[in-house]
Amino acid sequence: MESLRDCTTSSSTTSAPAFHTLRQARRAALNRVFAAVYSCAILALLYHHALKLIHSTSLASFFISLSLFISDIFLAFMWVNRQSFRMNQVYRSEFPEKLKEVVNESDFPALDVFICTADPYKEPPMSLVNTALSVIAYEYPAEKVSVYISDDGGSQMTLFALMEAAKFASHWLPFCRKNNLVDRSPDAYFASNHTPCSETEKIEIMYESMKIKVDNVLERGKVDEDYIIGEEERTAFTKWTNEFTRQDHPPVIQVLLDNSKDKDISGHLMPSLIYVAREKSRTSPHHFKAGALNALVRVSAIMTNAPIILTLDCDMYSNDPQTPIRVLCYLSDPKILSTLGYIQFPQKFHGLNENDIYACEYKYLFIANPAGLDGLSGPNYVGSGCFFRRRALFGGPLTMISPEIPELNPHHVVDKHIQSQPILELAHKVAGCNYENNTSWGYKNGFKYGSLVEDYFTGYRLQGEGWKAIFCNPKRPAFLGDVPISLVDGLNQCKRWAIGLLEVVFSKYNPMIFGTRNIGLLMGLGYAHYSFWPSWSIPTTIYAFIPQLALLNGVSIFPKVSEPWFFLYGFLFLGAYGQHLLEFVLEGGTIQRWWNDQRMWMIRGLSCFLFGSLEYLLKHLGISTTGFNLTSKVVDDEQSKRYEQGVFDFGVPSPMFVPLVMAAIINLAALVRGLTEAFVGRKLEELFVQVFIAGFVVVNSAPIYEAMVLRSDKGRMPNKTTSFSIFLALALYVIFSLTLRN
Repeated sequence: MESLRDCTTSSSTTSAPAFHTLRQARRAALNRVFAAVYSCAILALLYHHALKLIHSTSLASFFISLSLFISDIFLAFMWVNRQSFRMNQVYRSEFPEKLKEVVNESDFPALDVFICTADPYKEPPMSLVNTALSVIAYEYPAEKVSVYISDDGGSQMTLFALMEAAKFASHWLPFCRKNNLVDRSPDAYFASNHTPCSETEKIEIMYESMKIKVDNVLERGKVDEDYIIGEEERTAFTKWTNEFTRQDHPPVIQVLLDNSKDKDISGHLMPSLIYVAREKSRTSPHHFKAGALNALVRVSAIMTNAPIILTLDCDMYSNDPQTPIRVLCYLSDPKILSTLGYIQFPQKFHGLNENDIYACEYKYLFIANPAGLDGLSGPNYVGSGCFFRRRALFGGPLTMISPEIPELNPHHVVDKHIQSQPILELAHKVAGCNYENNTSWGYKNGFKYGSLVEDYFTGYRLQGEGWKAIFCNPKRPAFLGDVPISLVDGLNQCKRWAIGLLEVVFSKYNPMIFGTRNIGLLMGLGYAHYSFWPSWSIPTTIYAFIPQLALLNGVSIFPKVSEPWFFLYGFLFLGAYGQHLLEFVLEGGTIQRWWNDQRMWMIRGLSCFLFGSLEYLLKHLGISTTGFNLTSKVVDDEQSKRYEQGVFDFGVPSPMFVPLVMAAIINLAALVRGLTEAFVGRKLEELFVQVFIAGFVVVNSAPIYEAMVLRSDKGRMPNKTTSFSIFLALALYVIFSLTLRN
């Protein structure tokens, strides 16, 4: 921790220009004015709903009016929460070159990097290798960098891949320095338009050779003797006995590179690389990724205890070798250091198809909204690409919560070699599955337990303790990650988020109560916007079915075009979508990507948010238990081709597709009936809103119709899903029709 103080002191005692600047978004004032006007329109709409409820003439009309009222209350609630991001958006700039002129490298704080993986078959080891190599190659003093790999799957294939990466690093690091590479992930560099030469060809051959070895080991499912070189490697793999399983095994800690002695081929020291598989037992809770991160916090404290921690997903490689220097532009500022808990970079992605059909870019979650929170107390933690001060994981800025042993204290100075016997023994002890029993880990110290979305929950709790955060969004993305290339993978990921968010809503940390009280009204509303994401399923489901079923029965439920209330609906719709589009484009998006983004919100509302809410409910009724399902990063060639062509992939059967197909069928039928009534029965004026809604859903459902009828590839909608959905749609229509008649 002394290094961080030295860095701050060095910069503050020198008459140097500022290392970072801040400016407010010019549209903030317009956002406030629009929010005031739109709020009045919402109140008018709710008043209109109340009148319709009071003057309902039948049970059916009361049910329809109540449904729309409830739907619009949820939409209004989500809209109000979202305004917290628009009140004070700010943009920052950093000047790392100025910092390097003022602060000596010897004063740079040490950096511990945490990379998490859990399954070599869903998260390919070569993706992990590229991420590890990209941070090992940082333009930062090697003796100050230690990279820890958490392998929660306890796989010998992952350890083998990292052993090969350590050997390759001795050639890769000098190559990066000599050629001043910016792309320091080998995959990214070799895929770029690099200048071919004999040296490049040589290093590429070495990389491909490593890749073949790792892929062969993965295909075999184990590390055979012919791949093991040296007694040290052989000893490491003896830990994988017949009793060793991913759910039940002792802790494994293997130092693959030691930054105090291991050098590359040019004689320069290399950063440390340490493999960690925490102890697992079927009888002990493991707390998923939060538990893995806390094990790394403890193990790293024993071995290096750097004051700065970077957390990364295994598929999120570094895209800028100067990123740690950019972080120091803030950590060197004594004016903000005392309460600065973490610095979050946006998650950005490579490999997105042209129009991002699954809206995996999450432009609001990762870019627009954090910029809004940055003008308040700071962005939420999003799980990857985040630099923490280790001290922030041990209580608030004013009251530190000391860990149970002094070696875990964030101020503790490690004075023994990382491979010394006392260090390794204690590191294995703190990686034990029962170590956390009767301690504050996960509740007061470390990454927080209690939700599947440990990143959201941890950032939220840290800010509740008084820590501030900074959103750093440089022009060149600091990190680039993979995206799901099939619809079901994207929806499963979002369903997991939905369950975790509901766990926060129905806890004592509900953002509407705990959040607004501890971090302020706007910050509380911002966190509430995320935690209530699953409630998006309520208005989406109502508007996807109720107006259309009424239309199929010839019942008008919205104002006529000639009535004043019609213009209120028009203003609310155009205002919300118009502002959404404007923000999306201003943040660098395209109109086509925006269209796909709003379509995916409809799809999520009818699928992952709906099923996530249902799974959460069943879990708390004791009917189902929630597990942590990894998002697959394995790329299938046919699937990849469809994704590149912008074609939706429904090939993997999922119950989440059923409501989507039901909505597509009912809305298409309602559109046909509505157009017939409008032009043949001359009822366009009174049915216009319902026809418009049905048409809007039909246009957004185009990929579903295509997958149901026009396609014959493996990505088409499964026939069983289509048949079952048609049956349910007919049943729903019959039930609704009978309700109206009664």
